[in-house]
This record gives sequence, C-alpha cells and structure tokens, in this order.
Amino acid sequence: MSTTDTDVYRVQEGTAADLAQRDPADGRLFAGDKEAGSQAMKALNERLEELQDLFYANRSHRLLVVLQATDTGGKDGTISAVFEGVNPLGVKVASFKQPTPLELDHDYLWRVHPHVPGNGEITIFNRSHYEDVLVVRVRELTSEERWRRRFDHIRNFEQMLVDEGTTILKFFLHISKEEQRQRLQDRIDDASKHWKFSMGDLDERKRWDLYQAAYEEAITLTSTTTAPWYVIPANRKWYRNIVIARVLIETLEKLNLKYPPPEADLTGLVVE
Repeated sequence: MSTTDTDVYRVQEGTAADLAQRDPADGRLFAGDKEAGSQAMKALNERLEELQDLFYANRSHRLLVVLQATDTGGKDGTISAVFEGVNPLGVKVASFKQPTPLELDHDYLWRVHPHVPGNGEITIFNRSHYEDVLVVRVRELTSEERWRRRFDHIRNFEQMLVDEGTTILKFFLHISKEEQRQRLQDRIDDASKHWKFSMGDLDERKRWDLYQAAYEEAITLTSTTTAPWYVIPANRKWYRNIVIARVLIETLEKLNLKYPPPEADLTGLVVE
C-alpha cells in the first residue's frame, strides 16, 4: 500500500460523494484475510504510537479526526482499534450526543469549539458538528433554509481551524443496510451486547434512505482540499481499521516532525 493508495476513498473537492457507487465491502488495498489484517494492524498501531509520541513532543501541530456513521457503523470500535497504545495524554475523544438545554440556548457550533485540539493534541470527534446537518435534517428539527446555511458555516469553521494550524481528517464509516441489520440483530441475540441496543435504533433504521441522502450531500458539499472526507468501506471492521490507520500515518509522516532539542547541552551529563 503506497502513500497515495488511500486517496481512492477520498472525496475530492467539487465531486459528488455518490455513496451508492461506493462498495461498503471494498477491500482493494489489502489482499490478505482477517488474520493477516490483524497482524498488519499491529505494525500500524506501533507506527501510529511512534508518530503520536513525536506529535505530542513537538507541540507545533494539531490534528482533528471526525468520525461519522449511521447507527452500528463502528465509531467506538474504530477509536479503540486504531488508537490502541497511543499516549492518552495527547489523544482526546469528544462525543456529541443530543444537545443539552444549555447548548440549545447557543449557536450549534458553541458546544463544539471548546473541544478542538490544542498544540500537540489529536482530538477525535465521535459524531460532531455534522449532526446539525444530518439528524436535524432527517428529523425535521429545523427548517431546510436554516440547516442548508450551515454547510457554509461548517466549511468556514473548518477552514479557520486549518488556517490556525489544525489538520483535519473526516471519515464516514460506510456500511450496507444489510450489514446494519446483522449488527443490530447481533445486539439483540447476544446478551453481552444488550446495553448497546435501543428500540430507537429500529426507528432510525426506517429512515435509512433519508440518512444516506443527508450524508451524501453533507460529504459532497464539505469535502475540501484542506478538510477532506474519506468514505471508508466499513462492512469488514478489520479492513476499516487498516485504511484509517494508513491515512493517519500518511498524514502525520508528511508533517516531517522532529523531537525538540534539549533545553541545554546534555553531553557528558551524569545523574547522581
């Protein structure tokens, strides 16, 4: 897998996301099976751990990772698998659920901005500001005129972050409707997964086509050169993890980071 292979999943600025033409079971970037993928992932985890340590020590860049998916898409599993072993001091996760009354009293980006990464930090958004052009659209929680204006807001917000030194990577975990059905059924059949299941999941599943349309338009209108979207085939979790890890590693390697010099000459220094 070369450093440019993952671009096949990147939505180029000005082109349609076209989710129906993107295979959720695509596996073109890794020829092996799940076992081989597990071994490959170990090496990727080690490399990501090295780069994250360097990133944290350097403290001259910021990285924002946005994860979006339909229900059962695998956001939690992605975070756990891809970022296994990284230093928790330099990696943070922010989750955005139903807004609180206080958050609803402010503009929709008010609750998001305090969680963007600082120097040396990698922040992962588990859901994000995109909920305000997705759920509110599908659930008709506000007018179309209002949520359509937000595409411009989001592009401008992300560009401001980029201009101020933040690298942004956005991943849509693309699963099929049948794969979602199987994952929901697994949560029902396996007692250890009951805590993951909500009856509301079945209600949301009825809106599958509406959510696909909302995601497709949001990705199309907000994937930019500086804040790109990647549509990741996510039917196979292990393959999903490999691709995302590769994108992260490629991005961090391109920064050409170095450890900062010591504050004094340490030649010959002996600690007694």
